[in-house]
Amino acid sequence: MNPGKSGVKEMIAALDVQPHVEGGYFRRTFQADERAMLQTTNGPRYLMTAIYYLLTEDSPVGQFHFNQSDILHFFHLGDPIEYNMIHADGSLQTLIMGNDVLAGQHLQMHVPGGIWKASRLLDGEHGFGLISEAVSPGFDFADMQMGDRKKLTAQFSQHRTLIEKLTRDDD
Repeated sequence: MNPGKSGVKEMIAALDVQPHVEGGYFRRTFQADERAMLQTTNGPRYLMTAIYYLLTEDSPVGQFHFNQSDILHFFHLGDPIEYNMIHADGSLQTLIMGNDVLAGQHLQMHVPGGIWKASRLLDGEHGFGLISEAVSPGFDFADMQMGDRKKLTAQFSQHRTLIEKLTRDDD
């Protein structure tokens, strides 16, 4: 299934994804119901959860956010997606997820918990990019923090332009 730009609405319906607070669309596809819950400092969590995550031309950015858990990303279809990660020491890592492995794009990507992460759909022929994420311990909105533009630019001023592009202006 690779519908092209005209089929993005049909893709959203077929995947049954909903708007995500960070941008794009998502749907939880798995949670480890058959396993004992993990006890974390923030309370019990599933051992693992998984989602579809879709960026489109109408919602092309996943705003900077911070997760407690490790996340494995898996590229499926569509146009490449750029990921920018700011580590605690202020270093910036940028990776492209996509199917052009020979051009250095990644089919899989690991983002450790405790890193500020943002994504954006790159221009292409499809008008969407689809990945899956497997999260362990399982995702809980209580473990996620959306990036505050003023705080992030104060903490990581060397990345001001990127932060301004990949956060919402809540002023």
